[in-house]
Amino acid sequence: MEIHKDAHSFRAPKAWGAKDIALIEGASVRLHWTDKPYVWHKNDGSEVFVVLAGIVDMHYRIKGKTKIVRLEASDIFTASCGDEHVAHPVGEARILVIEKSGSI
Repeated sequence: MEIHKDAHSFRAPKAWGAKDIALIEGASVRLHWTDKPYVWHKNDGSEVFVVLAGIVDMHYRIKGKTKIVRLEASDIFTASCGDEHVAHPVGEARILVIEKSGSI
């Protein structure tokens, strides 16, 4: 058993740096810190994206049209396999990401 009490103070040395929390039946659970956007990508499995602290503008595409949703602390975004998306934090953000282990 392990307790992680540092989610709000966690800071990685670079944007999108992560702390591994758990590996559950092929899915990784990671705490990310960032102050910069990620890159447009498609996962090879489903992804659950939970904002723990901060604000993130999640950009995603549906049928070639880009949409944006603002996520705040406690908001959850899910992407299915192949959904194109990119996260843009507004300042610093801490995010819990659950996805297929090894996914980008």
